[in-house]
Amino acid sequence: MSKRKRKYYTVWKGHNTGVFESWDDCKAQIKDFKGAQYKSFSTFEAAKKAYKDNPKDHIGKSKTFKSELSEEQLKKIGQPNLNSICVDAAVSGNPGKMEYRGVDPKTKKQLFIQGPFEEGTNNIGEFLAIVHGLAFLKQHNSNRIIYTDSKTAMSWVRKKTCNSKLERTNKNKDLFELVDRAIKWLKTNNYTTTIVKWETKAWGEIPADFGRK
Repeated sequence: MSKRKRKYYTVWKGHNTGVFESWDDCKAQIKDFKGAQYKSFSTFEAAKKAYKDNPKDHIGKSKTFKSELSEEQLKKIGQPNLNSICVDAAVSGNPGKMEYRGVDPKTKKQLFIQGPFEEGTNNIGEFLAIVHGLAFLKQHNSNRIIYTDSKTAMSWVRKKTCNSKLERTNKNKDLFELVDRAIKWLKTNNYTTTIVKWETKAWGEIPADFGRK
């Protein structure tokens, strides 16, 4: 059995900031802290160095990536369309605290972010991220496309529904109110935006990834 690689966590915004040596210690700093900013690193030195930088220089930026696909496969897939919005969600636990966001893949600028929400799932977050992106682009009369790495969320959007098996509770009431609004938006709005699957095997993590893997 291979030994799990150790990770170090930089917290730029939280109850306490700095470099933490376990996910539990990191989580304690970001729990119930609105707008928390943090990311994992493979070495203490990298995490310490990142702490001195602007978090925007690290959050949402892909690690060095080398595809295992053949040159022929990569050529067939091509390069991502930068006239787009990339959306993604992150959840701590299943269910757990969930948030989602949209990022410009060209500038790495964060265009929108929502959460964290109590007791959510990754699929719900991915679904909400796409619908938020659709509404954002329609509001700005933009011809950009949307990239997502979730086939499940794409299916839910096409069907104009959220097929999550997560039970509604008082804890996730606000989240499901947002889900209901998203479904209503899909049923009452027309849009021409193309939603495309992000080719992770060819391009690496989607730019909207929260970097917590």
